[in-house]
Amino acid sequence: MKIKTQDYNEITVIELQGDLDSDFTELLQNTITDIIAAHKVGIVLDMSNVGFIDSKGLEQLLWSRDFCNENNCQLRLAGLDEPIVKILEVTRLENEFNCYVELAEAVKSFA
Repeated sequence: MKIKTQDYNEITVIELQGDLDSDFTELLQNTITDIIAAHKVGIVLDMSNVGFIDSKGLEQLLWSRDFCNENNCQLRLAGLDEPIVKILEVTRLENEFNCYVELAEAVKSFA
């Protein structure tokens, strides 16, 4: 998993590349913690290059959502492909996140 961040004023986009699994959940958690510490109002996880999510990855997404909510920050997911959408549906988590097809839509949703 590789993580790149890009700031758009008070919004930070985190581009995830690879599989969101137990090997990389700590890296994502640390990245989100740092962004929240910078007092950003929104985070978009660009998941267009994520091929797989395991149970720890799902757990990390839920933690991210909760941590953002607790710190007055909003979380959006963008660019989910069909296998990732299916994983969210099977685990009944599809309604737990604000999901957008396009990254630009997710960023604009904060306006």
